[in-house]
Amino acid sequence: MDHYDPQQTNDYMQPEEDWDRDLLLDPAWEKQQRKTFTAWCNSHLRKAGTQIENIEEDFRDGLKLMLLLEVISGERLAKPERGKMRVHKISNVNKALDFIASKGVKLVSIGAEEIVDGNVKMTLGMIWTIILRFAIQDISVEETSAKEGLLLWCQRKTAPYKNVNIQNFHISWKDGLGFCALIHRHRPELIDYGKLRKDDPLTNLNTAFDVAEKYLDIPKMLDAEDIVGTARPDEKAIMTYVSSFYHAFSGAQKAETAANRICKVLAVNQENEQLMEDYEKLASDLLEWIRRTIPWLENRAPENTMQAMQQKLEDFRDYRRLHKPPKVQEKCQLEINFNTLQTKLRLSNRPAFMPSEGKMVSDINNAWGGLEQAEKGYEEWLLNEIRRLERLDHLAEKFRQKASIHESWTDGKEAMLQQKDYETATLSEIKALLKKHEAFESDLAAHQDRVEQIAAIAQELNELDYYDSPSVNARCQKICDQWDNLGALTQKRREALERTEKLLETIDQLYLEYAKRAAPFNNWMEGAMEDLQDTFIVHTIEEIQGLTTAHEQFKATLPDADKERQAILGIHNEVSKIVQTYHVNMAGTNPYTTITPHEINGKWEHVRQLVPRRDQALMEEHARQQQNERLRKQFGAQANVIGPWIQTKMEEIGRISIEMHGTLEDQLNHLRQYEKSIVNYKPKIDQLEGDHQLIQEALIFDNKHTNYTMEHIRVGWEQLLTTIARTINEVENQILTRDAKGISQEQMNEFRASFNHFDRDHSGTLGPEEFKACLISLGYDIGNDAQGEAEFARIMSIVDPNRLGVVTFQAFIDFMSRETADTDTADQVMASFKILAGDKNYITVDELRRELPPDQAEYCIARMAPYTGRDAVPGALDYMSFSTALYGESDL
Repeated sequence: MDHYDPQQTNDYMQPEEDWDRDLLLDPAWEKQQRKTFTAWCNSHLRKAGTQIENIEEDFRDGLKLMLLLEVISGERLAKPERGKMRVHKISNVNKALDFIASKGVKLVSIGAEEIVDGNVKMTLGMIWTIILRFAIQDISVEETSAKEGLLLWCQRKTAPYKNVNIQNFHISWKDGLGFCALIHRHRPELIDYGKLRKDDPLTNLNTAFDVAEKYLDIPKMLDAEDIVGTARPDEKAIMTYVSSFYHAFSGAQKAETAANRICKVLAVNQENEQLMEDYEKLASDLLEWIRRTIPWLENRAPENTMQAMQQKLEDFRDYRRLHKPPKVQEKCQLEINFNTLQTKLRLSNRPAFMPSEGKMVSDINNAWGGLEQAEKGYEEWLLNEIRRLERLDHLAEKFRQKASIHESWTDGKEAMLQQKDYETATLSEIKALLKKHEAFESDLAAHQDRVEQIAAIAQELNELDYYDSPSVNARCQKICDQWDNLGALTQKRREALERTEKLLETIDQLYLEYAKRAAPFNNWMEGAMEDLQDTFIVHTIEEIQGLTTAHEQFKATLPDADKERQAILGIHNEVSKIVQTYHVNMAGTNPYTTITPHEINGKWEHVRQLVPRRDQALMEEHARQQQNERLRKQFGAQANVIGPWIQTKMEEIGRISIEMHGTLEDQLNHLRQYEKSIVNYKPKIDQLEGDHQLIQEALIFDNKHTNYTMEHIRVGWEQLLTTIARTINEVENQILTRDAKGISQEQMNEFRASFNHFDRDHSGTLGPEEFKACLISLGYDIGNDAQGEAEFARIMSIVDPNRLGVVTFQAFIDFMSRETADTDTADQVMASFKILAGDKNYITVDELRRELPPDQAEYCIARMAPYTGRDAVPGALDYMSFSTALYGESDL
């Protein structure tokens, strides 16, 4: 470390002795020094994200004073005291004064108590001492240094300019031409020197100060009126201001080093931009696929036929087997690319990548969630629709059967009821007609239930939105209208027969008894045939067993029914015997009924034939239900193994990500082997998918043997693959960070141990309070005062730029690596730019092509294209434009 030689520096340190002799500062000088020293301090403090407002007040606690010394020296001072008591403030100021003294500076009559008490004179003197040591001492021109070196530099730079004669640091600068000459010498495009007049000092000074602040990053330290309105401007204020111009225009590094740094930034920028483009394209393609797919999944337009709905189900299975799995992989790869890009940006000290609006990872996850919700709803709708169509087909067939039977029964009934045969009939014939009519009414009442059943089925078809409801309704209405008409005709005929009943008394009781017994029996046989031919839909063994039991109960009634049939036939035979015996003219037919023994025997024979057919149908359905039960058990046995296996693997991955041991490479190899073992399990998932397809093809809708559905297994499997891939990516990013920052394995283990210690809930992230406790355990001084909270807020903005409220391990090691490693920063690169630019402070396209490799030069020129030509020199780029081209507006 260099120290002052009292003999060499006695001349420019002499003003410090004036502070001891002068009891008070000149009011005008004090004002100028306050303004200049405050601006000078803030030009450095802003690099640490702070500033001062009142120079004698803001340095009293010593904290900002120590921070100022750390910024301008690039060294760390002793740890400051965070207390608010006077003794803490004096301790901090003494640490700052000791640091100044360690640099070989003799502090005359400046004590910590005066600074803490807000002594203006002592505070300004201390700041002046700091400016001399850190801003002026190292200036060297032709074997002269410090004040003389700075004065010689000003004289050499302004020598070619008329009306400029720099002899000192007070009167020589009052007209403002000296400031303007320095700027024009280095940046002629910024000032039209030929238009300046010596008799207009205010304009000259304001021009120089405004240009320096706008283009040279030199803060405005004085007002033109302060200089013009003072007979002799303050020398210390002028020297401080001029030294800022010297440092703005000087450089010491080789152009080759600067070019290399720019090349490095350009190469990183190119790679990162390519990653950004790849992310945007992949995100756009995935979102577009989701946007195209969701409307298809949300389309609930029902089909009219079972075949069409089965085709929809097959299309949905193709989507699950063929189209969705590649998109799952794309989504996982997208998250991996995004995390890798963010890691590389953090390693380059670049702002975090913000995708285009609507293309964040969270946006894609939300869209994916909407896709899976639509997918789940679509599958449920498909299965419900198939059930509905199956039910509708069954009801429609049942309606047609009952309607056909009823229409067959009513055929000719209206014509029969409208006959006038009773007008010419004999008494016996009238009695026969009346009895016949009574039998018809009995038959009519027996058919009332069927009509009501037909109407109920039609109503149910309407409620279930059957596609052919209009024709069903028309047929049902026709049956109901006809039924009402039959009732009216029946009543009308009865009234006519009753009017003539007194005239007609003869009736054959045997025919009447036959008719009365034959009609219910006939109706019973028709009902039996209808039931035996009725289609059925069952889904379980219990349901088919119930149908079988009912059928067995029906068969048990057949012997009694056969006895009734024989009894009815015996009545008919008795009638025939009487007719033959007494030669009654009955025309060979029963006048009370149209049901003949031949019909009864035919229907009875038909019933006997339908019974074994029903037996066969029930047996076949029972076998099918047994097969379905086997499929349920087969699926359930596998699902009950795979489901817990996936859950166990998810828990193991969680433990692995928290309890990692060995080097990162060992952890990565272990995770990849673990991933391989998981991928090798995929055939079992595929086998389960095959069993699930067999279940769906068999139209099995529930399974009491397992609580796991195929949807649960699919979602769990996708989450398992995504989680292991994400965990591997995190370790890869940690390796990137470790290699880029030079972090040792021991440090990485220490970071992991500290992180896991405070990760109480083993979630893999730290909350703000947990993270704060972790930092304190690592030696960070983060108090509960305002300054400590501000420091912690700054750190949180680094580790949690998206304000999610949690800190990942990757963000934690990125922050720790930034604290312990040295990387190329934007300031270094821009300092290199100044060296390439030289005194002119701008760089041309030809210079870039000469200094940089061809590919890097062309890339930089393309980035510069929108900004070249802003200044007076065509095809050139100044400091501000170059910074904008390289880092963007947000980094200015």
